[in-house]
Amino acid sequence: MNQDTQTSHAVVAAGLGKRYGEQWALHEFDLAVPTGSVLGLLGHNGAGKTTAIRILTTLAAPTEGSATVAGHDVVTEPAAVRDQIGLTSQAATVDGLMSGLANLEMIGRLYHLPRKVAQARAQELLAELALEDAGDRLVRDYSGGMRRRLDLAASLVASPPVLFLDEPTTGLDPESRNELWDLLRQLVGGGTTLILTTQYLEEADQLADEVVLLDHGKIVATGSPAQLKARHGGERVVVTVDASEELAAAAQALERVAAGRAEIDHEELFVTAPASESTRLIEVVRALEDGGVDAHDVRRREATLDDVFFSLTSPRGTRATSPTAATPTPTDTEEAPA
Repeated sequence: MNQDTQTSHAVVAAGLGKRYGEQWALHEFDLAVPTGSVLGLLGHNGAGKTTAIRILTTLAAPTEGSATVAGHDVVTEPAAVRDQIGLTSQAATVDGLMSGLANLEMIGRLYHLPRKVAQARAQELLAELALEDAGDRLVRDYSGGMRRRLDLAASLVASPPVLFLDEPTTGLDPESRNELWDLLRQLVGGGTTLILTTQYLEEADQLADEVVLLDHGKIVATGSPAQLKARHGGERVVVTVDASEELAAAAQALERVAAGRAEIDHEELFVTAPASESTRLIEVVRALEDGGVDAHDVRRREATLDDVFFSLTSPRGTRATSPTAATPTPTDTEEAPA
């Protein structure tokens, strides 16, 4: 591992792998995350995201390869790594039988902060995350969104230079999600490095400087959201129908004139496929008429990160929601085989 890379990058992994029996949950995983940037780690359930996070946060040992976080080896210097990171996991990490203020003060004391410093830091974080008025209430009485914000506050008590966020905005309403995005941007502006897994592809599009897309434990694409959309996206043709029974026929008709395979959204009742420069909407309409499809709407649009995700990782017909929304992707909460 190059010394210059280690000093200019907050997180570095080389040939990282994790095997359970004969099955690789993560394999040939290479990473170099510049200090003060945001990496979005995306993939389907079981793709390797959680395994990667667990190794990088010293919660699991790699089978092969190496990794450093904040300049410390995750295998030989786990305590030093833990001193430099914050982690917000999918499961709540705070105590419901304590107040929000008491939770944060306790975490500060666990980081060996002096009592007055821990108290001041707790008050500061409650204010930053709009929890100041609820600081003295028991956490069990918090809403889901409030608990999520308190989880994030808990990971920030020691002002870690590297922050791992596993589904940070799950359960938040759109307004709270936007507020949290603003806070994360402020942290990055101050030099914090973020490693983000998310079920919202729009979130990765908004926040990530670089995206790593995992499929079956291996990296299948890397780049900025704009680069990935340009490389694997392009313009799309979208055909909306009135009944689910028409989706298969619409997909077959669209593929006759489009530049690639069609993806079916069973919930939103539309089919989408990549368009070439020569693809004309009148040709799509004629193909649909020839196939006996009565389309509700036919249009072109720019590709989204959703299109990239599903074109690289998903078989046809498994698409779940509209690519124009903040679309959840399946998440991997457990990588080891049962």
